[in-house]
Amino acid sequence: MALPPISRAIRSIARSTGLSRNTIKKYLKVESPPSYQRQAPPVRHKLCDGFDLRLQDLFDQDQKRPRRDRRTAVRLYEQLVVEGYTGSYSPVQRFVRDLKRAGAGSGEAFIPLHFAAGDALQFDWSEERVVLGGIEQKVKVAHFRLCHSRKPFVMAYPGEAQEMVLDAFVQALSFYGGVPRRVIIDNPNTMVTYVSRSKDRIFHPRFLALMNHYVMEPVACTPAAGWEKGQVENQVQFLRGRLFVPMPAFDDLDALNNWLRLRCEELANRAHPEQSDRTIAQLFEDERAELRPLGRAFDGYVEKTVRVRSTCLVQYASNRYSVPSRFAGQHVSLRAYAGRIVLVSGQDVVAEHKRHFTRNVSYFEPWHYVPLLDRKPGALRNGAPFVDWQLPDAMHRIAIIRIVECSLILPECELCFTRHFEPCQNSPDISAVYSLARAIEQAPRTGART
Repeated sequence: MALPPISRAIRSIARSTGLSRNTIKKYLKVESPPSYQRQAPPVRHKLCDGFDLRLQDLFDQDQKRPRRDRRTAVRLYEQLVVEGYTGSYSPVQRFVRDLKRAGAGSGEAFIPLHFAAGDALQFDWSEERVVLGGIEQKVKVAHFRLCHSRKPFVMAYPGEAQEMVLDAFVQALSFYGGVPRRVIIDNPNTMVTYVSRSKDRIFHPRFLALMNHYVMEPVACTPAAGWEKGQVENQVQFLRGRLFVPMPAFDDLDALNNWLRLRCEELANRAHPEQSDRTIAQLFEDERAELRPLGRAFDGYVEKTVRVRSTCLVQYASNRYSVPSRFAGQHVSLRAYAGRIVLVSGQDVVAEHKRHFTRNVSYFEPWHYVPLLDRKPGALRNGAPFVDWQLPDAMHRIAIIRIVECSLILPECELCFTRHFEPCQNSPDISAVYSLARAIEQAPRTGART
């Protein structure tokens, strides 16, 4: 604020500015406004008793480790406390900060990367927290990024199992509508089974089958060298803040994935980081022309041979699934997909279930047990597969006719009426009745009389 001319009385200046006369006199005696000067340096606690040397040694050890394995200042402080340090965390934090600044001049240098259109796709996993069906839980999110256009794609799964990896690639390539020439990945055991000293890789047979199906070249990064696929590494952090903070809430995983797919399309409308005059979506349209045709989708399952128990159940990943009773005691092929379980005998699919990720639960298809009712009719009352089973209307109609016929032939079968139409042992070939009812229920309603 400009002061009035010096000729004015100090009292008048004080009145107009609201400052004290002493303050005005001090301003008039100096050419520049006075500034605060610290009389003594601030008192700070310092590392003592040799802990500074110990911390220096721990820091130097960490510099020889991969970046992901290096300890933070908090972890270094906790290590010093274990060794007898009684000071506060602040001196340790300042010491580590100064060490990092001192070494900043000799830090790592990187070479900018360039990718041609349709050349490469990067892939990585992340772990996020979401609310599904009102329950907070962790999910694994598969991240994909086309390196030229920077088009993202993400999809959530309950885990990182082999079948999840296969399904993620199938979904991503379907989303992009084409196949790039290479895919840059980490070294998880679902993709890479062995890394030699010369950095040669042995890829997992099922993952290699996926690559051969789409004619893509897998390129595995050097272990702990995330900068080799830096685009998708940065995408993980960026999308975590955009999509998963605060935690999204949905009824189930399918609803979450539908929302993620829409958000990926929206995020593609941002400006491209290297060509700011164009959007990511516009560059993707150019890159799409360079992608190879998609062709038939890969059948992404993991197969194992299992034995059907006497209870007509097979087990997979802590849960049990039913199989038609005629396969009890036999071996069948179980094909695990990301969202379903398929049982195969020879070339025939004999059962299919929605996949569940609970623990120690049995999932029944009641029709698998119907043939057993010929010999065990009482099981219809308390059999676990029939609990809360809603019979089709056709079953009730046929059951009434069958019971009436049975009671006319064998009067003692009138007991059936008092057992809520439960068939008794005197009613022959009851499984045929159930099969007929199911056929009637599934038949198209043409209005014709059967």
